[in-house]
Amino acid sequence: MIAFLIRAGIFVASAAIGLIVADLALPGFTLHWDDWWGFVLAVVIFAVLQSILAPWIMKISARHAPAFVGGVGLVSTFVALLIAVLLPAAGIGIDGPVAWIIGTLIVWLVTALATWLLPALFLKKRVTGRAAS
Repeated sequence: MIAFLIRAGIFVASAAIGLIVADLALPGFTLHWDDWWGFVLAVVIFAVLQSILAPWIMKISARHAPAFVGGVGLVSTFVALLIAVLLPAAGIGIDGPVAWIIGTLIVWLVTALATWLLPALFLKKRVTGRAAS
């Protein structure tokens, strides 16, 4: 149970980092910072959708279009962003085709890197903490 919660926390943190980087780096990709709840909602909605959509899209593409299996992460990121933008309570906006394309790439890349690096940092802290005690 603890491992599940740690993985979920890491995934939500990586989603937040990905969305923040896209907001800072890309004109047209906007997180609405005036309402902190909207930001939290955008991160949670994106993370939940991404975690549901990625395996589903992987299964569909493996069955019907095996050539697209490599792009599952990008497709699920795009669809999760699309749904998050369409929900009025989520504090995210994307304006223009360039922001959609580059934003999807940025969020996908940063989320993938954070999901890969954050566990290593977390485990390093735990190992260091145990060694010190």
